[in-house]
Amino acid sequence: MEDSWRQQLDGGEVLLIDGATGTELQRRGVPMDDVAWSGAAVLSHPEIVRETHEDYIRAGARVIITNTFGSTRQMLGPAGYGDKVEVVHRNAVRLAIEARDNVGEPGVAVAGSISTEPPRFDRDAFLAPDKELAAYQEAAGLLAEGGVEVIALEMINETQHATRAMTAAKEAGLPIWLGVGCKKTDDGCIVSFDHPDLAFETLLDALVPLGPDVINIMHSEIAAVPEAIGMVRERWSGPVGVYPESGYFTAPHWNFVDVISPADFVKEALNWVSKGARLLGGCCGTSPEHIRALHAALPELNDAR
Repeated sequence: MEDSWRQQLDGGEVLLIDGATGTELQRRGVPMDDVAWSGAAVLSHPEIVRETHEDYIRAGARVIITNTFGSTRQMLGPAGYGDKVEVVHRNAVRLAIEARDNVGEPGVAVAGSISTEPPRFDRDAFLAPDKELAAYQEAAGLLAEGGVEVIALEMINETQHATRAMTAAKEAGLPIWLGVGCKKTDDGCIVSFDHPDLAFETLLDALVPLGPDVINIMHSEIAAVPEAIGMVRERWSGPVGVYPESGYFTAPHWNFVDVISPADFVKEALNWVSKGARLLGGCCGTSPEHIRALHAALPELNDAR
């Protein structure tokens, strides 16, 4: 398939992706695993996964992201699904492709999500470095073999594990979207979402040279996004995307508290586009309604460029 998503970005158009998958599955009644979060949902609730993808496509998304954020061997092994890693990835890609076919939108691209998050989001639970790299290589290879057009690295909020993930993604031979997260501290500093002692600028200085095709500010606090876009653009001349979170996490569940309204989401997005963002979507807490609102506002969003 020709990279229509790349053509849109290269042409300076606003490209819409989907919103949250994991939290949307939770919203629709899929249980979240204590260890791997939504990683095995394609086994237990495939119909809901497919329907979620379909709803995002109908809402206007031109790229959908597979439900594989929590599906590396690093996550699935401790959750008791170590023998299911291959089938989980293949099913996740198949469900996304089936959703595209069911809605009748062949131009929609499928991106394969890989996260460096450890089981239970426990920073002391990473695999040994060689096994961790192998887990990312396995995931990237399975996603590529399944038919994704993009590898979407997500929640890449530090440098050591990020380098291993980028190495694995490059070996797959597909375009790479690098997803970095940030938040604003009480004193107004922009820092890594998961590592408040790591300045966002320092994170970017380490990650941008790794050579992604797109840099996305994702799973970030909405208040931090405008400044973060400026920091990325100071270091990066390629496409910039934004897909933030709204609400908060109490493992293993998302709390849909004070989630931004679709109308306010559009207002924020107009500002992001004016500052240089061209790819727009949502992360945890957002829904097809947010993407539908962005789609309805596309004329205004393109004017804001």
